[in-house]
Amino acid sequence: MFTLAQARHLVATLRPRVDELIKLRADLAELRVDLADHGVSALGGLAEVKALEARLHAVVEEFHQHDIEVKGIAPVLLDFPGERDGRAVLWCWLEGDTDVRWYHRVECGFAGRRPV
Repeated sequence: MFTLAQARHLVATLRPRVDELIKLRADLAELRVDLADHGVSALGGLAEVKALEARLHAVVEEFHQHDIEVKGIAPVLLDFPGERDGRAVLWCWLEGDTDVRWYHRVECGFAGRRPV
């Protein structure tokens, strides 16, 4: 369980990993499209696809090791289990957010997001 302050600290601490995930996601998307359309890419070939996929999965696993729930990678959506007013919540960070400013009850999902 994370407090809001802990979730915010972890987002700031892991920001380089988030940035890496975004770059890996973009490189992988571009490489796949190039290979599908032209059979070649300046980013490499099948070996590079596999390497990018492996690195992407390693970054996601790093978040899991911190007990962060990775709900999406395009855009990056991270949830941090916590508690608010005696209820189980997920502190929610979405790519583009400057800080953890949202939460939602566990059973409500993303649609139930509310400002902190």
